[in-house]
Amino acid sequence: MSPEELALFPFLTETSEYVEELDFSLDSLMTSIAFESVRRRGFERVMQAFDGEVSKPSFGNDKEVLSELLSYPYARILVSCVSEPAFTRRYALAEATAVHSIMKKKIEKDPDFVLDIGRDFGVSAALSDEHVRIYFSDYIRYSLSMKDLSWKLINRHMEHGYVTIQREEFARLLQEAVRKRIESSLPIPEIPDEIRDACTSQVAELKTKYEEQRQNLGDADLGEVDFSMFPPCVNKALSNVREGVNLAHSMRFALVSFLLNVGMQVDDVVNVFNVSPDFSEEKTRYQVEHIANNQYKTPSCTTMQTYGNCVGRDNMCAKVRHPLGYYSVLKLLAAKRKAEEEKFGKDEEPEIKDKTESEPIENKTV
Repeated sequence: MSPEELALFPFLTETSEYVEELDFSLDSLMTSIAFESVRRRGFERVMQAFDGEVSKPSFGNDKEVLSELLSYPYARILVSCVSEPAFTRRYALAEATAVHSIMKKKIEKDPDFVLDIGRDFGVSAALSDEHVRIYFSDYIRYSLSMKDLSWKLINRHMEHGYVTIQREEFARLLQEAVRKRIESSLPIPEIPDEIRDACTSQVAELKTKYEEQRQNLGDADLGEVDFSMFPPCVNKALSNVREGVNLAHSMRFALVSFLLNVGMQVDDVVNVFNVSPDFSEEKTRYQVEHIANNQYKTPSCTTMQTYGNCVGRDNMCAKVRHPLGYYSVLKLLAAKRKAEEEKFGKDEEPEIKDKTESEPIENKTV
């Protein structure tokens, strides 16, 4: 691959070997004025993870190529210093999403290029007309996390151990391979104190940004779905669906994204709408899968209000800024209650205030 191509695919073995041959000093990367643009770009690509995708630049000269190449290891240092598992997963997904966009275009014009990327992950695949044949064990390895039932092996054609898939689907599987490789390689173990000190301010900014987003979007592990803890807007939407009322597009999106984000599977969400008067399983499944595959977040309370989807507010609504925040607070309180019951016994259970009480929870807005 050319240096430009390697810069666009920084996670490849060939890219790592190329960067090692450059023989740059880590101390220089962290402190030298000559590498200021590298550090700026590395910080930028980590910040872009909050928006879901790292941008891929077009290169005007060799200096820009070098900056892009070296920004990836610097970004990895920043993510490792933040050291938040949920944020690490988000960063890995953002990097993988970016290269997926490139691979989708590449696989139509230069499929061998994308097959070469697959081989870097040990994926055995070959072109077959307009399709790709991939060995079943590789297919299973990277399709297990896909929510859509169409990815299940039982729903695929397999012959002589090879599964036939669309070219675009192969690019999607490689996105998952990229995500797993990046995520499993982070955080970098034993970063020297002097390296941590050199990027203290940027790490602090990233941690602040992460904490703000975590509180706004309810980024905690919410465990098993509990319908009794849904916010009023979601309960109202579910009630309307059950009564055969067609939801506005904005409320349908909000409802689907909320249900997916709290842990419901695609099939279960599709079934929620099967009583609607205009229900079409094919169209509904397509819409739900699109939201699931792109991992869209639920609109904030402000956005819900803007579109007239905020209804029946209770006292908990005044304490949060996001429907997922509402749900996560109640889940966390329930988990706290359960832990204290196990510790003290039910007879000595400390009082935990009900969600309808007006006192703020630990004086925080979520």
